[in-house]
Amino acid sequence: DFEASFIRLIDKVTNGSRIEINQTGTTLYYQPGLLYGGSLEHDCSPSRGIGYYLESLLCLAPFMKHPLKIVLRGVTNDQVDPSVDVLKATALPLLKKFGIDGESLEIKINRRGMPPKGGGEILFACPVRKVLQPVQFTDPGKIKRIRGTAYSVRVSPQMANRMVESARGILNKFLPDIYIYTDHMKGVCSGKSPGFGMCLTAETINGTILSAELASNPQGQGPAVLPEELGQNCAKLLLEEIYRGGCVDSTNQSLALLLMTLGQRDVSKVLLGPLSPYTIEFLRHLRSFFQIMFKIETKTTEEEHMGGEKVLMTCVGIGFCNLSKTMR
Repeated sequence: DFEASFIRLIDKVTNGSRIEINQTGTTLYYQPGLLYGGSLEHDCSPSRGIGYYLESLLCLAPFMKHPLKIVLRGVTNDQVDPSVDVLKATALPLLKKFGIDGESLEIKINRRGMPPKGGGEILFACPVRKVLQPVQFTDPGKIKRIRGTAYSVRVSPQMANRMVESARGILNKFLPDIYIYTDHMKGVCSGKSPGFGMCLTAETINGTILSAELASNPQGQGPAVLPEELGQNCAKLLLEEIYRGGCVDSTNQSLALLLMTLGQRDVSKVLLGPLSPYTIEFLRHLRSFFQIMFKIETKTTEEEHMGGEKVLMTCVGIGFCNLSKTMR
């Protein structure tokens, strides 16, 4: 059902797409239309998070004919997909590096929704661009501060404070500048299911943002999670992500590589941490769709004195140009 919902979303943002699915639902024929954009609304399936839909929209939004402004409803934070908080903190700054910025670039959380019933609502707006800038993004820099959000819906507001306290217990050993907001939504804004969770981001002096997140088990599934444990584990996940390092965190590796591929005919370089399995598969797709191969150089930890193995990804953009963007 979530894939069917995704196809309906793609149908909404495009004009002239042709989609045929056979009766058993095992083959899909898709003929892409023009990316149209505009103001839209979409109800996402509650079996996957809004992040699942938003990740694809982040890839497509800069190339629409009209600036995209879409309201998505569903599950904002779950254990499977990147949450809206993480994408807001990491993907938007990444888009800005490629020259996609402006006041109209935003992700706004109007309501939170936890699984299984959802009930969250977010607004995503993105301006259009004719061409993307090439990037040279090879020095992540040192971590200067940690920010985060501990959210709780339909449970005691004290849960958020308990998560913050246990996460700070670990992170304060490394860094003094830590601020974790508590976000307790009430009433209509709290969705339909109880739950809590945390999203942490570490920012470096060069503007790299690394993120980690955890959410509690959905109501009626799995054992209950203590907020203290969740806070500690989330802090450890952030330290793990910092150890992996790179200039783009693991959630957005594929987005960065796609934007590099679609850039002008110029060299783009990005230093990444160890490639996730998703990214490796994505590189194969880039090769089959755009006939583009990345030059991949491994940097050993001795050279860098920091964390895990790093990979320097270099490519020359295909010079993609947004044909439907009207020149003013």
